[in-house]
Amino acid sequence: MGTANVQGQIWGTRAKDWADVQESVAVPLFEAVLQEIAVGTNASVLDIGCGSGIFCEMAAKRGAQVSGLDASEPLLAIARERVQAGNFRTGEMEELPYADRAFDVVTGFNSFQFAADPVNALREASRVSRTGTVVIAVFGKPEENQSTAYIRAMGSLLPPPPPEAPGPFALSADGALEALAIKAGLTPATVKTVECPWNYPDEKTALRGLLSSGPAIRAIQNKGEEVVRDVVLQVIAPFKTSSGGYYLTNNFRYLIATA
Repeated sequence: MGTANVQGQIWGTRAKDWADVQESVAVPLFEAVLQEIAVGTNASVLDIGCGSGIFCEMAAKRGAQVSGLDASEPLLAIARERVQAGNFRTGEMEELPYADRAFDVVTGFNSFQFAADPVNALREASRVSRTGTVVIAVFGKPEENQSTAYIRAMGSLLPPPPPEAPGPFALSADGALEALAIKAGLTPATVKTVECPWNYPDEKTALRGLLSSGPAIRAIQNKGEEVVRDVVLQVIAPFKTSSGGYYLTNNFRYLIATA
C-alpha cells in the first residue's frame, strides 16, 4: 500500500545534496507555518515527509518535541543528526505508526499529493492529531512559478505516468486543498501563499540541488546524468543572475485544517 518503498529509494540517492541545498528553499514556508500555528515549548509536532529534518529542527528550537516520518532512511539519518532529541522513523503516510491523538500538530510539506490515496493520508494525519490541527503545504499554481520549467523538464525525461498518477501540482489548483480537507472529514481554516524562491549562488550549487530531487534521480536513471544535467542547465539559463547565480521564483500554498 502507498509509495514509501519507491519514494524512499529515489529521494535517498543524493540525500546530502538535498539536505545541504534544496530542502532549505522551503525555510520561508516553515517559518510562516511555525508562526501561524504558534508552535512553542512542549508542543508535540509530527512532520510527515520530514526529509532531512529542517522543519523539525526549526520547531525544536522553539521548544517543541518533534517527530518525523519519511520514506528515505538516508534523509532520516541527517534529520537525526540535526535534532538528536527527535523521534524519526521510516514509514508509510497512509499507515502511520502512531497512536490516536499522539501529537498536538501534524504537518505535511509537499508530501500528501504524492500519496497513493491523499484522502486516506490526510485522515491518518487527522487521526494522530490531538487537537485536530493538520497543516498541508504544496506547490503553488504552476503558472505562477518559474520553477515549473524545471519540474516539467524532469517529467519530460520520464516514461509517461499512468493517467491516475499524482503529480507535483496535483493539489495546487484553487480550491483543491480545501476540497481534499473536506473529503477527509476536516474543516479548512486558513489558506495562505508563501514566496520561497530557488536562489543558488553559482552553477555548482544549483546542480547539486536540482539533481538531488526524486524526479531528477528518476530522470538520471532513465536517461543518464549527462543528459539530465544538460537539460537542467538549459532550463535554468534564463534565470541566471548578473553575479553568476540563479534565481527562480517559487510559491508554496499551505492550508491549516481542523477536525
